[in-house]
Amino acid sequence: MTDVLPDLPDIWVLRHGETEWNAAGRMQGRLDSPLTVTGLAQAEAQGRILARELPHDGVRVLSSPAPRALRTARLALDGRKIACDARLEEIDLGRWQGRTIDDLRAENAEVRAATDPHLWKFAAPGGETLGQMADRVQSLLLELEGPTVLVTHGVTSRLLRCIALGMAITDLAAVPGGQGIVHHIRNGRARLLRP
Repeated sequence: MTDVLPDLPDIWVLRHGETEWNAAGRMQGRLDSPLTVTGLAQAEAQGRILARELPHDGVRVLSSPAPRALRTARLALDGRKIACDARLEEIDLGRWQGRTIDDLRAENAEVRAATDPHLWKFAAPGGETLGQMADRVQSLLLELEGPTVLVTHGVTSRLLRCIALGMAITDLAAVPGGQGIVHHIRNGRARLLRP
């Protein structure tokens, strides 16, 4: 994928706040853990960003159904209707879900040798491939009909933005990550919004 999607509306992309497993270096994937105190504060910071950036009306909010993403959405978008869409879920990490990154590196030479901080995750036994994930994320983007806030996860956010910006889907490390911030995409250009 190298072309910007045609007629993509304005989107604001949020990653959920820090969770207990994020802090511990544990792979969540489709599993879940609660937001930390820091994660709650990050979601509230995203709410302050959105309060100054979003139009008052006409913006749809879609969230991953994972509890960590929904909690973030509710804190950041207090008072707005939130719909869930499973296409915003995090990468399915198969048998690596719940494992620490340190344990995976100790047990797997391919993980130790990985030079990209994200692409190795698509090699998880029983997990989702990059192509499968790109298909589901692109299908969501193609259905957007107006300005939309998307509340999602780390890998999903990166892949979604690569597709929306017309970048190669293997360029996940080229787009910024982070929690407590908002990524705004308009007309094929990205802006990083901070509190």
